[in-house]
Amino acid sequence: MTATELPASAFSLAGRVAVVTGGAGLLGPRHAEALAAAGGIPVIADIRLEAAERVAADIADRFGVQATATLLDVADETSVEAATARVLDRYGRVDILVNNAANNPRVEDGVTAFTRIEAFPLARWNADIAVGLTGPFLCAKHIGAAMSRAGRGCIVNIGSEYGMIAPDQRLYRVEGLPDSAQPAKPVSYTAVKAGLHGLTLYLATYWAGAGVRVNSITVGGVENGQDSGFVARAASRIPLGRMGRPTDYQGALVYLCSDAASFVTGANLVVDGGKSVW
Repeated sequence: MTATELPASAFSLAGRVAVVTGGAGLLGPRHAEALAAAGGIPVIADIRLEAAERVAADIADRFGVQATATLLDVADETSVEAATARVLDRYGRVDILVNNAANNPRVEDGVTAFTRIEAFPLARWNADIAVGLTGPFLCAKHIGAAMSRAGRGCIVNIGSEYGMIAPDQRLYRVEGLPDSAQPAKPVSYTAVKAGLHGLTLYLATYWAGAGVRVNSITVGGVENGQDSGFVARAASRIPLGRMGRPTDYQGALVYLCSDAASFVTGANLVVDGGKSVW
């Protein structure tokens, strides 16, 4: 092997302990699968402990790794402290933090969960900020600090295209409703994801000398049971001609967590089918 060759082992996460917040949600299990497939040991951290335990048991069975679950309310610092202590007590280390937990309202059964800004409740704004932005801060504060003390680690924040570009509210229009009653992707979602990018930059420089790399993945819209009309409208705005699949982000995550990205920090890896290019 010459000095210019990249060994296959550079992408291995063998033995590395990875906390995945929101690990029982839509993308959390897919993140954990990717880490486990590369040899990592996922800790499924979620406020829904039973669901997290099911995900962990499935991954442990399929990938032969010591995946476990832990109760975690990312918006509660006491919960974050306790979960961090449990992971360190069990494994003696933590190598990877995937800040994935976030509120993401969607339209279900023809009833919109979206709210226009004129009527957007302050309580909902606060709740979305607490989970999507304060949560990653608290997890970084405690789990990232443990990595810093060990002199190694990697944090990946899961962002969104709507942290880079404004939502195209035409996607959510309902025929026949007046403009004042049209659903809208909520203002809090864009604010949270834009703030998460800023947190990524801050932490990347803050811990640059402590062996902790911090990056983000900008995720495009994920197909998840939306009606066919919505999927078609969304796909028409994406150069690759389709919405994302829950597995489309796995390679990016493994790369950023691996030694192949040892000189990458403060980066935002965009995986959106080219949507933000237009």
